[in-house]
Amino acid sequence: MEQIRNGPMAGRTVLVTGGTGGIGRATALGLATMGAHLAITGRDRGRIEAAAREIRAAGGGQVDVFVADLSSESEVRRLADEVLQSLSRIDVLINNVGGYWNTRHVTADGLERTFALNHLAPFLLTNLLLDRLKQSAPARVVTVSSNVQAMGRIDFDDLQGERSYSGARAYNQSKLANVLFTYELARRLQATSVTANALHPGVVRTSFGAEDPGGVQRLFRPFMLPFMKAPAEGAATSIHLASAPDLKQVTGRYFADSKPGRSSKRSYDEAAAARLWQVSADLVGLTAMPRI
Repeated sequence: MEQIRNGPMAGRTVLVTGGTGGIGRATALGLATMGAHLAITGRDRGRIEAAAREIRAAGGGQVDVFVADLSSESEVRRLADEVLQSLSRIDVLINNVGGYWNTRHVTADGLERTFALNHLAPFLLTNLLLDRLKQSAPARVVTVSSNVQAMGRIDFDDLQGERSYSGARAYNQSKLANVLFTYELARRLQATSVTANALHPGVVRTSFGAEDPGGVQRLFRPFMLPFMKAPAEGAATSIHLASAPDLKQVTGRYFADSKPGRSSKRSYDEAAAARLWQVSADLVGLTAMPRI
């Protein structure tokens, strides 16, 4: 199949984290059919190669693959190095990877896994790729959050859930952190042509949370399946934020169903966002980027 040379995303390079299944794979497929050059990340070499073959078949173009476990800081740093060596430009970074664990798991860095994968990984990866994004500008950073951010609260006294852990609470906190990070990033990039937006994909039929599901999840999922979105529907807002021409200068916004909306009151707390940025930078050993 000949590459889609004159599609709306032709000539643009998009990096999608967690591109081997679910919303990430559907996002990559959708953008490939629009002519984009895709790069995807995943933990498993076999799964990522299978996804790449499907994406190549859909778009007819190049698909780069990067194997990395983004719950590990060293893996995020290695991924960033490999991406910078392989991709001369990054027009869109889609921070899609995420997970849910009902019980508390600790990463190789001694951090709570939900917070590490869902928030610290996109925080660190975005910062490590920022110069390339600026060089490729106009560029976009798209971060997949969730409407559960409205139930989230950043517990600065127990960010890692060491004193008290709940899978739902940890997940809600991480999704609020995604929005706070997005808004703070948008403020720090105001003088550039790099935008940052967050989104709610909807409730989607994926293997999300399957490694360690909660009792409620196990009980209600079979009944909820008919009402859940297919991955392609869940990917629609990510694709819209990555590609829509009229969003070139739109930044610091929260989208659902491809439309801008209001996120939770807590997500607009600029002091909390600045504090979270500094705490996150300290946790991953990153020199905090000054506000521009």
